[in-house]
Amino acid sequence: MASAVPGSLTVEPRLLRAFVVVAEELHFTRAAARLYVAQQALSRDVRRLERELGTELFARTTRQVALTADGARLLPYARRVLQAQDELLAAFGRGGRTGGAVPRRPLLVDVNSPGLVGERVLCRARDLAPDDELMARFESGLTGAAVEILAGRLDVSFGRYAGLDPAVRARLEQQPVRYEPMAVILPEDHRLAALDEVPLAELTGETVYAGAGNPRTPEWTELARLLFEGRGVEIAPPAPLAVGVEEFQRIMAKARTPVLAVRDFPAMPGAVLRPLVNPVPLSPVSLVWRRGLDHPGLDALRRAAAGLAAEEGWLRRPAEGWIPAKDALIMMSRP
Repeated sequence: MASAVPGSLTVEPRLLRAFVVVAEELHFTRAAARLYVAQQALSRDVRRLERELGTELFARTTRQVALTADGARLLPYARRVLQAQDELLAAFGRGGRTGGAVPRRPLLVDVNSPGLVGERVLCRARDLAPDDELMARFESGLTGAAVEILAGRLDVSFGRYAGLDPAVRARLEQQPVRYEPMAVILPEDHRLAALDEVPLAELTGETVYAGAGNPRTPEWTELARLLFEGRGVEIAPPAPLAVGVEEFQRIMAKARTPVLAVRDFPAMPGAVLRPLVNPVPLSPVSLVWRRGLDHPGLDALRRAAAGLAAEEGWLRRPAEGWIPAKDALIMMSRP
């Protein structure tokens, strides 16, 4: 399919899509990563479109890329043409990008850790979109994942959206998924391990590990700080990150420090997981993706997240639940 342009020009949708993605990223490297093409090929497509239209669409310097006036004028037209092409292909059973446009590619989905909310949503999304390839990644922290998303090396992640820098959030979109109850992991011979549930007041005087110093998870450490503020609970100082279950288990047995976690955290030999209560602290989980991302796999993830949230009551905030005010405002938004 090609789009008619005044003056009897014919413009390939592939060229328009290349232009739109560069216009959204204002960065050729990131745009090339989004499109899964070489940067040189993307630059050639943009230059070809400029030649065919007889105008410069981007002002390029060594430091930045900006839309020209003609580029800004073209952008809404290009988006409408591409939307019309997608609708036409869908109407005739031709989902995905075909006919000279960008081929459907795998969607890279960070689920943080096995067994948690992200993996459950991903499994449901795969059932909803069996013809799409949704590939799991494990970034362990939304701050770290956001860097990968904005660089085009990752598409989607899960985590505490309010904990991201506002400038980063401005380039992302999110959908609330779950108020996830929090817990504490304890050595099996810890003084609190015999309790079925651990009231927060019982942690007074304890030092709890919450990822301090891990550059990928500052949003989690901040959540712990807000939770423990005024409760007499210290956050363990920064330490080298333990990679792998065995190393985590070894360090925990040596330090004997409780670890802040969520209730669905996988079982760990030599340790017990106990829910926190009075109040029940909630970890806010959102589905997060790059602004402007267009992929049927993302649609499946959003439907999967909404369906599981409705079935499991994930977005029903318990009366005794605790959550920071800024997180509550974001989680009250609905897709």
